[in-house]
Amino acid sequence: MKYEFTPEIQTKAEEISKMLFPHIDMERTKCFKSYGTSSKRTIARCHALGKLMQKAIGIKAVYALEFLSERFDKLSKEEQLKVIIHELMHIPKTFGGGFKHHDVVTEKNVNLYYKTYKAKKEETKRNENWFKAWKKED
Repeated sequence: MKYEFTPEIQTKAEEISKMLFPHIDMERTKCFKSYGTSSKRTIARCHALGKLMQKAIGIKAVYALEFLSERFDKLSKEEQLKVIIHELMHIPKTFGGGFKHHDVVTEKNVNLYYKTYKAKKEETKRNENWFKAWKKED
């Protein structure tokens, strides 16, 4: 397996996190693409450093979001956004190294967050356009 930090996904995850998951510290959450998987159905994974290891090396929680290039890259932009949302949803509000499991991170909940994200993004765009128009009037 080869891992590569992915600035494009990191930027998108930061934008989504600001809008939907403000409890996530994106300074301690990094996005990577992996290459060469033998996994059959996995598109992405959320990795965390457990509490004992955090204590052992004297750091706070960190999360790594892994996007398997062989599958993730083939998805539409909409589905890629949903996968990023899905992985961010695994990070609990405590941001302590644990996970929310698939009883919470469901397709239904991912779709609800996706709709909320799209609505907030549209609202932001309207506000920016209004501000640009307002500035022109000056």
